[in-house]
Amino acid sequence: MKIFLLVIGKTDETYLQNGIEIFLKRIPHYIAFEMKVLPDLKNSKNLSEDQQKEKEGELIIQQLAPADEIILLDENGTETSSVEFARFLEKKMISGIKRLVFVIGGPYGFSATLYSRANTKLSLSKMTFSHQMVRLIFAEQLYRAMTILKGEPYHHQ
Repeated sequence: MKIFLLVIGKTDETYLQNGIEIFLKRIPHYIAFEMKVLPDLKNSKNLSEDQQKEKEGELIIQQLAPADEIILLDENGTETSSVEFARFLEKKMISGIKRLVFVIGGPYGFSATLYSRANTKLSLSKMTFSHQMVRLIFAEQLYRAMTILKGEPYHHQ
């Protein structure tokens, strides 16, 4: 199985870029992984929130294959502990899925079309984080999940 992280717009803050890079280098030691950054929308100031979500949704859907399992990182999704997330990934790995796609949308969330295409919604917290911070938090949690599955000492319980 390959894990694919799809995000909208580049990460602006250097401290976030540095943190994300640390985990992007570590994760492939455990599982095939790729992060793809889709460009920010042009002239987004002239679009309503719904129009932005629709246009971003179209960009995201173009990146998806029919057999992909899609998980939206969404504030209204299911919350899990790090150990529960690791077990969730383990089940996906043994299920025969070829590509598990996690999606971090833009600042206004996802289009209705993308919600209907998704298999699952996952929340990282009840708190709201910027979509750029979520990249770092998710990358760290993915790395943590892999170390949990391997029985390595990164995660303390």
